[in-house]
Amino acid sequence: MAAAAALTLGLTTAGSALAQANNFPNKPIRILVPFAAGGTTDIITRAVSDTLGKELGVAVVVDNKGGGGGVIGATENARANPDGYSLSIATVSTVATAPAINPNVKYNPVADFTPIINIAATPNVLVVNPSFPAKSYAEFAKEVGSKPGQYSYASSGTGSIQHMLMELVKTLAKLDMQHIPYRGAGPALNDVVAGQVPMQLDNLPSSMAYIKSNRLRAIAVAAPERLKALPDVPTFKEVGLEPANRMAFYGLVGPKGMPAEVVQKLNAAMKKALQDPAVRKRIEDTGSFIVANTPEEFAQQIKDEFAVYKDVVVQQNLKLN
Repeated sequence: MAAAAALTLGLTTAGSALAQANNFPNKPIRILVPFAAGGTTDIITRAVSDTLGKELGVAVVVDNKGGGGGVIGATENARANPDGYSLSIATVSTVATAPAINPNVKYNPVADFTPIINIAATPNVLVVNPSFPAKSYAEFAKEVGSKPGQYSYASSGTGSIQHMLMELVKTLAKLDMQHIPYRGAGPALNDVVAGQVPMQLDNLPSSMAYIKSNRLRAIAVAAPERLKALPDVPTFKEVGLEPANRMAFYGLVGPKGMPAEVVQKLNAAMKKALQDPAVRKRIEDTGSFIVANTPEEFAQQIKDEFAVYKDVVVQQNLKLN
C-alpha cells in the first residue's frame, strides 16, 4: 500500500510539473540584474527584455539588485522558486571570480543554478597609460619582467574579473605586479588615464573612448579574434597567453531544478529575440558579441570559468583582504 501510494504521489507530482511546463508562461517573468542600473549587464538585459516578453507573450520585468560584486542578487536567485518566473543574469563575477575567491559566498555556481543561455560576451583589454614605456605586448612583458614588483595595476576591486584576469596573465607570463583595488571600474580607470597607476585590464567598452583619443594605449585584447575597432592590437592568444583570452559574459540562469521544458522554451524565445536587428544593434553597440548558445554549452562555460579562476586563487594565494 505504501509503495503504491508513493508511486501515485510521484506520478501526480510529475504530471503536475508537466502541466505547469506546458502552461508556461502565464504570468510576468522577473529577470534580476545583480548590479546597479546603467552598466553593461543592465544595458544588455534591458536591450532584450521587451522583445523576449513579446516572444513569450508575457511581461518581462528587469529588477536591479546590486551589491557584493553581484553576489547578493545571485544568492537571492539561487534561493528562488525554480518555476521559470524568477531568473537572473549570470556574469563571470557572479559564477566564477567571486565564488572562487570568497569563502562566504552561499551558493555553488555550478550546482545551484539552471543555465538557460549565454546572451552575449564582451572583450577585455589590457591598457596602459601613454607614459608607460611599451607600445607592444613584447615590450610590455620585457619592461614589467625586468622590474619585478615595481609596477602596479588598477582593478574594480578584489575578486573582480579585472583583478582575477590580470592575476591569470601574471601567472601565465610569470610577471610580478602589485594589485591596487578600487571601489569600481570607473575610479580605477580614471587613475590609469591620469597616470596615477600605469595599467589596467578593463572591460573594452569603458576604455574604448580613451584608446581612440590616445589617452590610453591598448596592449592586448581578450577576444576570439582581432577587433575591427582595434585591428593592430593582438589577442592574448596571439601573444602566447591563450588561457587569458577570456571575455566577460552575460547569461540567463534560474535556480537549480527548473523543468527542462521551461528551460527549452526560454532558450528558444531568447534566441528569437536575439535575431531582432534592433536588439542586436543595441547589444553590439556596447562592444559585445551575441553568443546565443544552448543550455548545455552555457553550463560548460560556467563550469570551465569557475575552474580557471579557482586555480588562479590557489596558484596566486589570493585572499579577499
